Amino acid sequence: MTVHRSVLDAVGGTPLIQLNRITAGIAAAVHVKVEFANPGGSVKDRAALAMVREAERLGHLQPGGVIVEGSSGNTGVGLAMVAAQHGHRAIVVVPDTIAREKVALLRAYGAQVVQTVGKLPREHPEHVNNLARRIAAETPGGWHANQYDNPANPRVHELTTGPEIWEQTDGRVTHLVAGVGTGGTISGTGRYLKQHGVTIVAADPLTSVYSGGDGSPYFVESIGHYLHPSTVDDVWPQAFDQGVIDRFERIPDRESLAVARRLAREEGLLVGGSAGTAVAAALRVAAELGPEHVVVAILPDSGRSYLSKYFDDDWMTQLGFLDAPHGPFVRDVVQEHGLAVAHAGHSLAAVLDIHSDGLVAVVTPRDSDTPTRSAPEVIGVVEPAALRALVATDPARSDDDVTAHAAPAPVAVGAGENLAAARARLAGDAPVLVLVDGRAVTVVARSALEQVPVTSR
Repeated sequence: MTVHRSVLDAVGGTPLIQLNRITAGIAAAVHVKVEFANPGGSVKDRAALAMVREAERLGHLQPGGVIVEGSSGNTGVGLAMVAAQHGHRAIVVVPDTIAREKVALLRAYGAQVVQTVGKLPREHPEHVNNLARRIAAETPGGWHANQYDNPANPRVHELTTGPEIWEQTDGRVTHLVAGVGTGGTISGTGRYLKQHGVTIVAADPLTSVYSGGDGSPYFVESIGHYLHPSTVDDVWPQAFDQGVIDRFERIPDRESLAVARRLAREEGLLVGGSAGTAVAAALRVAAELGPEHVVVAILPDSGRSYLSKYFDDDWMTQLGFLDAPHGPFVRDVVQEHGLAVAHAGHSLAAVLDIHSDGLVAVVTPRDSDTPTRSAPEVIGVVEPAALRALVATDPARSDDDVTAHAAPAPVAVGAGENLAAARARLAGDAPVLVLVDGRAVTVVARSALEQVPVTSR
C-alpha cells in the first residue's frame, strides 16, 4: 500500500485511457490523459503546486502569506488546495461568466472569491488579471501567482506531464492534442514530446484569437483567447510558447459540447467543455492517420464543474445547442432569415441609411464587414421606423449614437426550444433574440412567438 504524506503528493501521475466507442471507424488509437484525476480536479493542480513551491523557494511567498490569482476557476481551486496544505490564505478573482459550481468549489476550499465582469478590455482596472494584481499589491503578505506569465507553469508540464505520456505509451505517441488557455500545459508538455518527434496540435474555440478567430465570446470555458473590442494592446501569455505548435484545429462550440456529452454517455468519462474541444480535435486528427499512430488528448477537468451548463439540457436548448425533446419549436414560427445589425457608436443617420424596417440588433463593434453574432455582444435593439420618426421631428438627433436609443438587450431563446416553454419564460413585450449555437440568427417582436406553427395548422 502506498500512503501519501499529504494530498499534494497525489498531484500528477494521472491515468492514460484508451477511447473505444467514440472512435468507431478510426484506425489510429486515441488515448486521453484524464487530468481530472488530480486531487483538486484539474490539470491546473500541477501548475498551482509548482508555482507556490517556486515562490516559497524564492521568498516571494512567506509563511502564512496570501496567494492571489485571477482564474476561470481551476487554477484557483488548485491554489486554494495548496494554500490549505501550506498554511496560506487564498483570494481568487473570477469572471462572472464561469460555472457556479466552480465558485462553490473555491469557497469549499476556504478561498475568498472576488467576482468581476468577465467581458472587460484588458486595460480596465476591474479586468480579472488587473484586479488580482492590485489585490495582491494591497494585501499584506500578498503574492500574485500570475499563471499567464509564470515560467513555473509550463516548466512543470515539461518535467512531469510530457514524460508521463511518453512512458505511458511506451514511446509510441505520435500526436499530442491539447487546448490553449494560459498555454502552459501544451507548451511544456509539447516541448518535451517534440524532442521525440511528436506532432503538437492545439485545439482552439472557433472564434479564439489564438487560431485566427475574431475574438468574440464563446461558451467553452478555460481555453482560447477572447478579445474585447476595446482592448488596445492584445498581449498573449508568456507561458504560451507558440513555436511548439505544429497546427491548430478550430472547433465550434456545438462540436465541443456535443463531444463532451458523448464522452460521458459512450465512454463513461464526465469531462468539461475544454476536454470536449480537445477530443473533437483529436478525432479529426486521428481520422487522417493509420493504425501505426497514437493520438493523446489532454482532458483538463471534470464535467462535475459544469452540470449547470453543458450537461443541463435546458441551458443547452435555450442557447440553441440542442433541440427540445418535443415541438413545436421556436423555429416553426420564426424563420432564421438573418440578423439586421447596427454597431454601437454609429449615428442614427448611418443606421437609417442601411435599415428601413423591422428590428435591428445593436452589437459591440468588431470588424465592420463581419459584425459579431455572438449573443453576449448584442447590447440592445432599435426599430428604424421609430428612429425615422424621431429624426423627422428633430433632425439634429440624426447625429445621436444609436446606443442611446436602444431598448435593453433582448431576451434570448433557442431556435430548437419548445415554443410553449419559450413563451412561458418571456415577460412583457421585449424583443426576442433567437439563437443557434449561442449566436443570434434573428431578432423579432414578442408577438412573433404567438403565431400558430405552420405544422400545427
